[in-house]
Amino acid sequence: MKTGRSSWIHALAVTLATSACAGSLPESRSLVGRTTRDYVDETRARWTGPGPRPLSVVVWYPAAIGSVESDWLLGPPTDPLFRLGRSAVDAPAAPFGSKRPLVLLSHGTGGSAAMHAWFGESLARAGYVVAGVNHHGNTAIEDLPTPEGFMLWWERAVDLSRVLDRMLDDSTFGPLIDPGRIGAAGFSLGGYSVVAVAGGRVSLAQWREFCTSAERDSTCQPQPEFPNAIAEFEKIRSRSDVLASLDHHSDSFRDPRFKAIFAIAPVGSWLTTASLKEIAVPVRIVVGAEDRTAPADTNAKRISEAIPAARLLMLDGVGHYSFLAECTASGIRQLADLCHEGSGIERANVHRRVAADAVAFFENVVATP
Repeated sequence: MKTGRSSWIHALAVTLATSACAGSLPESRSLVGRTTRDYVDETRARWTGPGPRPLSVVVWYPAAIGSVESDWLLGPPTDPLFRLGRSAVDAPAAPFGSKRPLVLLSHGTGGSAAMHAWFGESLARAGYVVAGVNHHGNTAIEDLPTPEGFMLWWERAVDLSRVLDRMLDDSTFGPLIDPGRIGAAGFSLGGYSVVAVAGGRVSLAQWREFCTSAERDSTCQPQPEFPNAIAEFEKIRSRSDVLASLDHHSDSFRDPRFKAIFAIAPVGSWLTTASLKEIAVPVRIVVGAEDRTAPADTNAKRISEAIPAARLLMLDGVGHYSFLAECTASGIRQLADLCHEGSGIERANVHRRVAADAVAFFENVVATP
């Protein structure tokens, strides 16, 4: 559920600087372009201040021959914390002989699309267009988190559907995308978000019961990215827009345009078993056996066992944060809790294996016209 620490959330937002396991991606030098889109959702208001709900998006795509890739680093320019891969900023898209599949990507609590650039870039090298959503109120690219963004999880599913609308209407990317070949991928709370667009429903009563049971896990407690989220949320719970969202928490946010779901270390003790049993699209779930943040038994395994078309991959020795971007030496020193790996685990290898698995999964369910 967590993707960072409150001490560096704001820093990451303002200090952006300019792949031994089985199943490795084939050696490919297909060029990857990267650009951004600042869409809005006029049907929903911002959580803070006037104006419509922002939908900030990072897009990865196959780039034209001759595009120049450069390293993408996150953190202070002179001492970056994370390596986000290589891509060509604002490069022209490669000429497509046919329309391409699109995968939407949802980050974890307090994180950002950038922290999963390894995933977006890998799919783009395989021929996909990937749109990484930065969820308003719950993303490190904004100055401050909001209690609404942290506690009204189902709003993220709406974000994904709205961004899909905008991508299909985009003057550059819309003509390149096959609307019949759409998938979604997400990490942690983003894993829940993509299961939600497949039809998973929330029960707050179920979540409260779980969190008072002997099975309760760390997803029941305030998260380090916003330790006061629950307390701050109680102060605004009676606000009209919050009440309106709460009234719809158990709704289905299924979007039939999403044909396949890839969930990495998903959270979801609040997802009802009945709704999971009704999910009919292919679902692939990947989780680390050493995940202590969203333990597999109460999250990934439970979700996988309930969804008829789900398949689970458990990675030995891998923890929750292994699915974040690779850390630099400075990142390892400063952010040990985010950057530490178990004995014998190399994050780059984990990324390669998961990316290869995702490409193979989507090739079977959305890539072929």
